[in-house]
Amino acid sequence: MHRRPLRELLNAYAVTHVAERATVDSFREFVDTHEDCLLRSCRPGHVTASAWILSPDRRSCLLTLHRKLGKWLQLGGHVDGEPEVWRAALREAQEESGMTRFQVAPLPLDLDIHSIPAHGDDPEHLHLDVRFLLITEPDQSLSQSSESLDLRWFPVDQLRSVTTEESVLRLQEKVRGLFSAGGWSDNPQGRVQS
Repeated sequence: MHRRPLRELLNAYAVTHVAERATVDSFREFVDTHEDCLLRSCRPGHVTASAWILSPDRRSCLLTLHRKLGKWLQLGGHVDGEPEVWRAALREAQEESGMTRFQVAPLPLDLDIHSIPAHGDDPEHLHLDVRFLLITEPDQSLSQSSESLDLRWFPVDQLRSVTTEESVLRLQEKVRGLFSAGGWSDNPQGRVQS
C-alpha cells in the first residue's frame, strides 16, 4: 500500500503544529508499522478522514448525529485505500451531506486518535483520523445519508450547547485561530475547489 503521501502530509503537519509532536509521532509509528493502515481491515485500527465543514459565511458548522455512536460529530469515514487522505475527507463530505462543491485545504486542520467501541462483528479498534477544513460553496441543499440519524447546521458560537466532545470543540478552536491569523483568505489559491 502506498503510504508516502500520508507520510509527507504528517511531516508537513508536524512543521506547523510543533506542540502536537506526540500525536504526530503516534501517527507516524502506526503508519510505518502497518502497511495496510489505509484499509478498514487493518487491526488494531486504521486511518480515517473527516471534514470540518463551514457555511460560506463561516458562521455555521455542519454536524451529523452519528447513527452508531449517537453523538453530534463532524462528517467523515474510512479512507478505503485512498493515499491522498484529503480526497477521502472530501468524498465523505459529499456522500454524507449531499453537497458537492467545497473549498478544501489539503493540509490537515487536526489529527486525532480515538477508540471506536465494538459494534456487531467489528471489535473495538482505533481510528487515526486526519481532519480537514472544508468551506461550502453557496446555494447547496443538504441530503442526509443512511449513516446519520440527523444532519444539521449549527451556529459555531453555540457549539458548546450541542456537544461536549473535546475533539469537535478543538476543531472549532483551531479554525478560529486559523482565521484570526489570516491562514485562510478569500483567495482560494493553494486550496482545492471540488
